[in-house]
Amino acid sequence: YAEGQRRYVESLSAYARQFLEQMEKPDVENIEGLSPAISIEQKTTSKNPRSTVGTVTEIYDYLRLLFARVGRPYCYKCGKEIAAQTIQQMVDRVMELPQDTKIILSSPIVRGRKGEYKKELDQLRKDGYTKVKIDGEIKDLSEEIVLDKKKKHTIDVVIDRLVIKQSIIKRLADSFEVATKLSNGIAKVEVVGKGEILFNENLACVDCGISYPELTPAMFSFNSPYGACPECNGLGGKLYFDPDLVVPNKEISLREGAIAPWGRKSSIYFHQMLDALSRHFGFDIYTPFKELPKKVHDVLLYGSGDEEVEFYYEKGDRRHYYKKPFEGVLKNLERRYHETDSPDVMDDMAHYMNTQPCPVCNGSRLKKEALFVKIDGRSIDDVTRMSIKECFRFFKGLTFGKSEAEIARRVLKEIAERLGFLINVGLDYLTLERPAATLSGGEGQRIRLATQIGSSLVGVLYILDEPSIGLHQRDNKRLLDALKRLRDIGNTVLVVEHDEETIVSADYVIDMGPGAGEGGGRVVATGTPMEIIRNKESLTGRYLSKELEIPVPSDRRKADGRFLTIKGAKANNLKNITVKIPLGLITCVTGVSGSGKSTLVVDTLFKALAQRLYHSKERAGEVENILGLENVDKVIDIDQSPIGRTPRSNPATYTGLFTPMRDLFSGLPEARMRGYKAGRFSFNVKGG
Repeated sequence: YAEGQRRYVESLSAYARQFLEQMEKPDVENIEGLSPAISIEQKTTSKNPRSTVGTVTEIYDYLRLLFARVGRPYCYKCGKEIAAQTIQQMVDRVMELPQDTKIILSSPIVRGRKGEYKKELDQLRKDGYTKVKIDGEIKDLSEEIVLDKKKKHTIDVVIDRLVIKQSIIKRLADSFEVATKLSNGIAKVEVVGKGEILFNENLACVDCGISYPELTPAMFSFNSPYGACPECNGLGGKLYFDPDLVVPNKEISLREGAIAPWGRKSSIYFHQMLDALSRHFGFDIYTPFKELPKKVHDVLLYGSGDEEVEFYYEKGDRRHYYKKPFEGVLKNLERRYHETDSPDVMDDMAHYMNTQPCPVCNGSRLKKEALFVKIDGRSIDDVTRMSIKECFRFFKGLTFGKSEAEIARRVLKEIAERLGFLINVGLDYLTLERPAATLSGGEGQRIRLATQIGSSLVGVLYILDEPSIGLHQRDNKRLLDALKRLRDIGNTVLVVEHDEETIVSADYVIDMGPGAGEGGGRVVATGTPMEIIRNKESLTGRYLSKELEIPVPSDRRKADGRFLTIKGAKANNLKNITVKIPLGLITCVTGVSGSGKSTLVVDTLFKALAQRLYHSKERAGEVENILGLENVDKVIDIDQSPIGRTPRSNPATYTGLFTPMRDLFSGLPEARMRGYKAGRFSFNVKGG
């Protein structure tokens, strides 16, 4: 992979190379037949808040194009459809009427507005117009027209009267030109005895006067100033101080630090303020926060309003009293956040902030103009909020007119194909607006696979390092099907893997070994899975043939009656569940990818225990209660994150083994004779 990447980067210009990470030339004599290489890892997807399932898979780019080309705009005030037409389209539409139909072409200069309009009518007389239609009644401009200025009026200037024949096309086009010029792009055709047809050169609502810009893909992008909601800048949410983060652990009292921003305060002024509040509102600062009355909660968080509290301060031997309303923790944080210029203070306060849907766009991230462009009655936001399965069904059921169908055909094909690939890798339950940062490792990897299949590259070497880690057997089969699809469209897939199902599904296997570290580094066996099974030198083959196996234990350790019970867990997709976990045993939590395993164990149980045991400020998933805490005194999360990036760290320093080793060496007779202390044997200390 390194050599493939290096060759690719070297083929680029010097200017482009400076933006890419240069890879070291690998320690190899020669590699033949190497095609361009792409690595698909199971690392967490982008943490960028602007990244969604739709943008990662590129489906959103096609959606933007589709809505810009065949979407129908509606007025966001009155809800009526808006259509923009060229003069030629207006003529074509009128010429579709039956032969010999009588029409009156007019220009609506006033629509439902109060006034006398003397100036306007005089100007029309000067310009040579003869007839106007006022409030549905045709009047001659040679007469004196007096309008009631207190009533609303509609004034249409009669431009031409025509009978539909093939010979009127040029005259009709000229009349439309005059009509649209007079009323800023609007023209009206009255089909005598049958009704009216309204034409508009601009994307504007003729009733409300609201005009839309030209529909472009950028108008539907929340990463572009042309499309992003001006309130939240396309993020879909606004930061606010969250009461649940300000009081992360409601089991402890105010004196023990229940209100996290007050946790480190120890000044005499702070204790005097707490004392004054407790005396005025009659509560005990040693009572757990959750047992305090709701009124006390509201006062502490949101302030006392107009109610004044008697505070005091001591100066010398005297106590001075003064009265003022109490500001409240949340209001205090908000005020300080807006007043400060210090990045450190802002970072400290960010621990107590959360996001809520933007009040202007309701989390859709887009301007309201973009949200009122619809296809089959649905906006681009409605489509991205559907599950991928529903989305696929929606696009399969779409029908368009002849010209629209031709415009949309290729875009719809791309969208349907990419949605199909996501369904094939088992991600039909996701929505396109789901932030990429909330996906599990397995989901992220399968999205990247589906994106690669969708890109339809041919002749590429795809490299995957242990893709089955963390995948349920059902998801593993879907992953293998996706890899076979990559192979079938003309690519080479190279997988580093221990999983039996993956090895057996492979067309060719290279078995490395025979041992690990110094005992490895050789090719033990190559060939089809059956050839590996028959090879007695291959340890992998002996396990595949069931000659060697790990026996399933016949006896299981019995529970001793102690349990950790999680009651009413509701975070993310958890459905208010109650789970009992026996203590003193190995308990396995399993389920398909995205079923809520990590949400239950890491986001809910671990964070809730860390709050209660270590007074952690991290917010835990919503849970009613956790029982059995008296049986646990520590909680440790061992995850797959790298243990350290510092070049001074090694296994001995990380595990703590180096400390007794240094003590041992500093206790030797020669070291004591020379006066060497433990620091002398440390490479992290000067003198060592």
